[in-house]
Amino acid sequence: MSGVWIFDNNGVARLITNPTRESFEQKEPPYPGTATAPGARPRVLVYLPANHVIRSYSELEHRLNELGWSRYHNPSRPDFLQFHRSEHSPHLISLPKNFANFKIRHMYDIVVKNRSFFEVRDATA
Repeated sequence: MSGVWIFDNNGVARLITNPTRESFEQKEPPYPGTATAPGARPRVLVYLPANHVIRSYSELEHRLNELGWSRYHNPSRPDFLQFHRSEHSPHLISLPKNFANFKIRHMYDIVVKNRSFFEVRDATA
């Protein structure tokens, strides 16, 4: 593992690959709902048919419902929002309950399961 290890005030270490000055100063993502690692460019999820940036779970749920996904209520995982295509489908999208914790791995999970409808882009583009 190459990069720079940083220790915070609590003694917890984190690895910063490809460090920049901003990556040492930044602890939280600058835009809630954008996937950012320290020093990385923020990313957003885009709904392609409307060329619309998804900025909340209500917008995302609306778009997923249009594509045949429905909310899956799982009492054993109350900390997640989950969507499935049907009762017999193995496809499941699991997202953190708080949109501020919506990361790039969640975005790509949505993209892979809905290839022609979603895309991950730079937030500045």
